[in-house]
Amino acid sequence: MGGPTRLRSRLPKLPEDQARLIEGFLERSWAEEGLSRNTLAAYRRDLVHAAAGLAAVGGLLRASRADLFRLVAARTSSGYAARSNARFLAALRRFYAYAVREGMVAEDPAAELDTPRRGPPVPKALSETEVERLLSAPDPADPIGLRDKAMLELMYATGLRVGELVALGLGAVNLRQGVLRVLGKGGRERLVPIGEEALGWIQRYLAEGRPRLRFASGSDRLFPGERGPLLSRQSFWAALRRYARKAGIAGAVAPHVLRHSFATHLLNHGADLRAVQMMLGHASLSTTQIYLLVAREGLKRLHERHHPRG
Repeated sequence: MGGPTRLRSRLPKLPEDQARLIEGFLERSWAEEGLSRNTLAAYRRDLVHAAAGLAAVGGLLRASRADLFRLVAARTSSGYAARSNARFLAALRRFYAYAVREGMVAEDPAAELDTPRRGPPVPKALSETEVERLLSAPDPADPIGLRDKAMLELMYATGLRVGELVALGLGAVNLRQGVLRVLGKGGRERLVPIGEEALGWIQRYLAEGRPRLRFASGSDRLFPGERGPLLSRQSFWAALRRYARKAGIAGAVAPHVLRHSFATHLLNHGADLRAVQMMLGHASLSTTQIYLLVAREGLKRLHERHHPRG
C-alpha cells in the first residue's frame, strides 16, 4: 500500500525543517502503528496548522505548554468545533510523545492539555411535512403495507425504540383505553398514549392486515415478519429506508429518526419536558433535554422564515 500519501494542497507553506519533522513523524506512525491514510492525512493537516500557528516561537519543537494553550484557545475562539479541537489535540499529543521518545524535546508540552468537552450529538429529526410523506408511503391495500403503515404510525405516535417496537406482543395495545404497554431498557415498564390516528391504523391492521400475514397465526408478536414469526430490526430498517426513498426524503433515515421526531414535535407544540421523558422511557431528564436544542433550532428557523422581521 505504500507510505502515507502526501497531501499539501490548501495547507499553509512551512519552512523545510518543519515539513520534514512532520513527515518523519507520519512515516514512523505509518510504519509502526499502521495508521490509515485518512488518519495520517488528518494528523498532517492538524500539525501543519499547529506549526504555522507556532511559527512566532520557532515551530513545533520550541513550543512551550503555554504556547500550546494559547494555540488551542485561539482555535476555540475562532469557532472550531469541539470534535475538531479534540482531533487537533490528539495529533499534538501523538507528535510530542514521538518527539520525547526520539529525544527531540526534553519535556512533553502537550501532557496537560485538556480535550475540549464534546457536547452530546444533536439528534436528527424530520420536519412534520416529511413525517407526513413518510407515513403516507406504505400501501395499506397490501397486508405488508398495512402492517408497515401501522408500525410507522405507532412509532411516531409513541416514540418507541425500534427494539421495543419489534418486541411488542399482541397484548401490549389496549384498544379500549388507547394506551401501549412498553417494556423498555433495564426492564422498566411504561404506559404511553397512542393517539387516535395511530390507534385507528392499529385497529384496521388487526382486523384486515394481520390475519392475512403468512406467519401471523404462529406468532404472539403484534407485528410478525414476512419470513418468520419474528420481525427483525434489520427488516424494519430496510423497510424504513425504502419508504423514505419513496417519500423523497434526502439522506439516511434510521429508525431512531422517528423517535427523535416524536420528541421534537411534541416540544415544538408546547409539551412538558418531564412528560416527554416519561413517554420516551428516559431514566434521566438530562437525556431528554437534548431534544430542546432540536426544538429550539426548528422554532428559530420557523421564526426566520415567517416573521416579517425574522
